[in-house]
Amino acid sequence: MIVCSCNVLSDHDVRNAVSAASDLPRNPKQIYGCLGCSAECGRCARTIKTIIDEALGACAKECCSGCSHSRQTANDEPAPEPAAAFALAAC
Repeated sequence: MIVCSCNVLSDHDVRNAVSAASDLPRNPKQIYGCLGCSAECGRCARTIKTIIDEALGACAKECCSGCSHSRQTANDEPAPEPAAAFALAAC
């Protein structure tokens, strides 16, 4: 099925780009780059993102929480402690 009329990209093109890329594409812009084109009208972006998530399956959820495919995993640092919302006044 054609998902991008501007670039004539099919759902198979998107799935193949996801599975063939060494650095897993996570968004439509990265898919366009893998396929050598760029977004024109942008109407297909949501559909492409859905196909990416389906193609990655469980990994799509895991990558958000530190999967080995996540680009952020290597650079993760512990999150800073949140600042106190209020302070007690000294008596």
